[in-house]
Amino acid sequence: MDEHTYIAFDLGAESGRTILGTLKNRQLSIQEVTRFPNEMVTVGGHLHWDIDRLFQQMRKGLAACVSVGAKPLSIGVDTWGVDFGLFGPDGSALELPYSYRDHRTDGMMEEFFKLVPRKRVYELTGIQFMQLNSLFQLFAAKRQDPILLEKATRLLFMPDIFNYLFTGLTKTEFTFATTSQLYNPRAGAWEGELFSALGVPRSIMQEIVAPGTVLGRVKKAISAETSIGGVWVVAVASHDTGSAIAAIPAEGDDWLYISSGTWSLMGIETRQPIITRDALELNFTNEGGVEGTFRFLKNITGLWLLQQCRKTWSQAQQYSYDDLTKLIGQAAPFRSLVDTDYPAFFNPPSMPEAIRQYCRETDQPSPESHADFVRCILESLALKYRATLDQLRRLNPRAMSRIHLIGGGAQNGLLCQFTANATGLPVLVGPIEATATGNIMVQALASGDVQSLADMRKTVRDSFQSVSYEPREVEAWESAYLRYRKLTAIGQRTNTI
Repeated sequence: MDEHTYIAFDLGAESGRTILGTLKNRQLSIQEVTRFPNEMVTVGGHLHWDIDRLFQQMRKGLAACVSVGAKPLSIGVDTWGVDFGLFGPDGSALELPYSYRDHRTDGMMEEFFKLVPRKRVYELTGIQFMQLNSLFQLFAAKRQDPILLEKATRLLFMPDIFNYLFTGLTKTEFTFATTSQLYNPRAGAWEGELFSALGVPRSIMQEIVAPGTVLGRVKKAISAETSIGGVWVVAVASHDTGSAIAAIPAEGDDWLYISSGTWSLMGIETRQPIITRDALELNFTNEGGVEGTFRFLKNITGLWLLQQCRKTWSQAQQYSYDDLTKLIGQAAPFRSLVDTDYPAFFNPPSMPEAIRQYCRETDQPSPESHADFVRCILESLALKYRATLDQLRRLNPRAMSRIHLIGGGAQNGLLCQFTANATGLPVLVGPIEATATGNIMVQALASGDVQSLADMRKTVRDSFQSVSYEPREVEAWESAYLRYRKLTAIGQRTNTI
């Protein structure tokens, strides 16, 4: 095959990157060309995303790719989920998009359930309940700023916004639409009953397109500014986890995945959504994937706790993530354990203090040293994975013989080993850059360089080597898991932290 090059913009809640992917003789190579910070900005006491600055960085990324000699066929954008912006009749943004970490959604789930019961919302959408979901963000907007919402003629999710800025076209890609809790996967459309309850016209939503849809060419002004030429823009699996799962080098169906980063997303791939009473009870979600698949998974608060501790500690001492991992040998195992999904960990003023408070409420010794905190977080996250595995086995009878672990957490060998220990399953790690890889492979699907999802995954297998972690110290981890279950049950009962 000919050599083809693609550009992936992978935007996360901490940073964004421009990744160059080259596919030659069915071998993919990737190169990070630029990296730029992404931080929430405070406007009027609320947390927002600075889309103008992000888009400026993306244009710089295009120019940087040109400077290294790239001649890409297309570009694709993926981002974190649920957040959106509102646009007016003249096509301009009415305000900066809110961040899902903003507290405007506090209490909004409970208020919305007075209009549409929780069970009914799940029957319609099959989506896990989290206060950050687009449904509750839109409800908060309607409650708190109805005049602004009345001015809106279009709602664009984060990747939609950048695709619009690049091309002038407004579409919503399937994998992102499904995460919003505004979409009915059985009907394959935006759910009118929910929009009626919101008091928001469904007309502000965009046409839903499949991953791999070619949207159009980059605007002439951007092409001239960056010298990128008339490159195509492809709607990739624009929810970053959708792209990441598409890049898993798996065969068969006896596997599950963990996409580990700020959030951990753990689940299986299915052909149909699983919307049952038990799935509702255990708060599992059905999010879209490539080729009409569904990611049946649970969203788990992941390395967010460690990120926020590091941020607090940076005022006195700067740590790399490798530095933090190396500290763990200084701390005793299983001294303190927490439920990483505890509500008080969502966005506390001080993460270390929130963890200490949880330990006090559950009659555990509070972490003292930074090493104590790091071990507590990584062990607790691995045990959370075990608890989620038990739930998956209850919800789906198929065999699960191995875990594919991808994302930023895959670079933390200790977390990978802890995950194998806690679950009792081998953990296969790679590719590290799963999201960017999946983004690029969907572009390759659009261009005809690969023919199917299975073909994409074979190309990934042939291009990147996986690392395997086998379970160790299984008895010690089983004992810790029994203790973890009791502690998290206490925390769920008190809910006072």
